[in-house]
Amino acid sequence: MQVALLVPEQEWRQLLADVQRLKAAETLPPQLVASPPAPDRVLTVREAAHYMRLKPEGVRNARRAGRLAGLRLNEKEWGFRQSELDRYLSRYNRRPLDAPPALKVAA
Repeated sequence: MQVALLVPEQEWRQLLADVQRLKAAETLPPQLVASPPAPDRVLTVREAAHYMRLKPEGVRNARRAGRLAGLRLNEKEWGFRQSELDRYLSRYNRRPLDAPPALKVAA
């Protein structure tokens, strides 16, 4: 038994264009193909506290309160992705340790 599938002409042309675009991308040299982003760095509580200019207890409290997402490294220790720390800092208008000082605007 054969199955027939009816596809509207506009959708069929879009599908063909997508296939052609994928075939063209497949033939590109490896230098032009975008590489996947590097994995996030995972920092310990102490490293995260130093990076965020907080005390380790402040980082732990933020995680417990749900303001900062953490990863369980083992039974006792937690880790934090650097992108999550950056999100937290931007949300609460803080600067990371390695950021340049903010410029003062003369009024």
